[in-house]
Amino acid sequence: MTENAIEIRGLAKTYASAKGSPAKHALKGIDLNIAKGSIFGLLGPNGAGKSTLINILAGLVIKSEGSVRIWGFDQDENPRQSRAAIGVMPQELNLDPFFSPRGALEVQAGLYGVPKSERKSDEILELVGLSDKAHSYARTLSGGMRRRLLLAKALVHSPNILVLDEPTAGVDIELRQMLWRNVRRLNQEQGMTIILTTHYLEEAEEMCDEIAIINQGSLVTQNSTQTLLSQIDGKSMVIHSVEPITDCPQHPKISTSLRKDGSLVLTYNMSDITADEVLEFARAQNIKIKDVKTEQADLEDVFLSLTKST
Repeated sequence: MTENAIEIRGLAKTYASAKGSPAKHALKGIDLNIAKGSIFGLLGPNGAGKSTLINILAGLVIKSEGSVRIWGFDQDENPRQSRAAIGVMPQELNLDPFFSPRGALEVQAGLYGVPKSERKSDEILELVGLSDKAHSYARTLSGGMRRRLLLAKALVHSPNILVLDEPTAGVDIELRQMLWRNVRRLNQEQGMTIILTTHYLEEAEEMCDEIAIINQGSLVTQNSTQTLLSQIDGKSMVIHSVEPITDCPQHPKISTSLRKDGSLVLTYNMSDITADEVLEFARAQNIKIKDVKTEQADLEDVFLSLTKST
């Protein structure tokens, strides 16, 4: 068996155009490997092709070209097995308002052919914190509870791979923390492979072992989170002065700016200049330093640097 949960080769999707409009190339020959047991981040700006890729994995969109293997099963040759290996929590709150959470899970399990004796509806409802709402109509649930139910539906057939498409968009902190606790538990205790798309880059930085960034339908990069962060050697020195700083001093290798709290920010590349030299430059401006700290580049810096040129 392959060590990859998902293997994608030359994946392309072209949407036919309306009269007079050019065809839309949503995906342009994507090659992607996602390791078993990993928490994998799929990032990109709006319209990059993330949702198209996920919908192809879920069997909801037919690809134009390329191959997709899910848990070792070719999507074209073994469509049922490949779909059974993956569970998807979509962005949209597409729930039947007249089903209870337990009823919705039972129907979903039936659609996947899970025998009644093997269903885990009550266990899953407890996992997502909906046990007390098991028999309420879905239409009476709050937005956060509906998102929990979407996660529960994605788990009814015990998939090897769980895809979370913007799972925390617009949700409160409590629900976000609950979701990530469950994701870590599924990953660590059951070895479930997690694929996450998110606009919250700090989430991806904290949660993901590996990240792929796509832009305009093409793969920009795929690497471990730490390796991506190390690609940016920018660093900032934040200086709080005893006396107010009103002007930004100039230096050919240092970018300077003032923050609203009055601190001076000296941004530099470690390959061009040392921290000692930056500090000496600040002292040479007769700045009486009260406090100083440094800030590393984060995933947002990496994301912006990689997508602005594509």
